[in-house]
Amino acid sequence: EEQLVESGGGSVQPGGSLRLSCATSGFPFDVLDMGWFRQGPGKCELVSMKGSDGRLYYKDSAKGRFTISLDNDKRTIYLDMTSLIPDDTAVYYCAAGYWPHDLPYRGANSCGQVHYGMQFWGRGTPVTVSS
Repeated sequence: EEQLVESGGGSVQPGGSLRLSCATSGFPFDVLDMGWFRQGPGKCELVSMKGSDGRLYYKDSAKGRFTISLDNDKRTIYLDMTSLIPDDTAVYYCAAGYWPHDLPYRGANSCGQVHYGMQFWGRGTPVTVSS
């Protein structure tokens, strides 16, 4: 059974940092593409993606602040977030699947459901950025 379990969320002041982790099992980790999404009010956004071929994507507002990385030995996906701002407040989800990188992401009502080629999803970890 495919499993993705996020951790590392929490409350932080503006300007702070967090490292999100996503432990995975049950699927070929080095074959699938991996990503982080976030659920804001009424919409799911793509934050970052790392393809199995090394291709990278970051949402514009995440460029220069967030870094996605993978540890193949630990089968874990990370999202290092720095210079956090209140607009980063959301529930963050990791996902795995086949990223259609030539197609722009058009969003979804809810994260956690199969879309944009992402077949497997975690249950999310909340991040709150507030003073």
